[in-house]
Amino acid sequence: MIRVVLPAHLRTLAHVDGEVEIDVEGPATQRSVLDALEARFPMLRGTIRDHSTQRRRPFLRFFACEQDLSHEPPDVPLPDAVATGTEPFLVVGAIAGG
Repeated sequence: MIRVVLPAHLRTLAHVDGEVEIDVEGPATQRSVLDALEARFPMLRGTIRDHSTQRRRPFLRFFACEQDLSHEPPDVPLPDAVATGTEPFLVVGAIAGG
């Protein structure tokens, strides 16, 4: 079971409160976690990743175990603590401005 924390606007869209728990087939990677998340919550398709390129949307970042994974390749295994459900995979809304 993988724990995922979504930003408030995506929790509202998915009609969930707090963390989301999902099952992932195979190794836990950004791609497999996001695929499972979008399969369970189809309304999130296109909000975290671009529909055609599958690249992370601007102003969203991915974190796990206090590490920024936003620029890591999508098929790199996530830390063991995330894969075992000890630590959550965080989708964080970035703030921009000046």
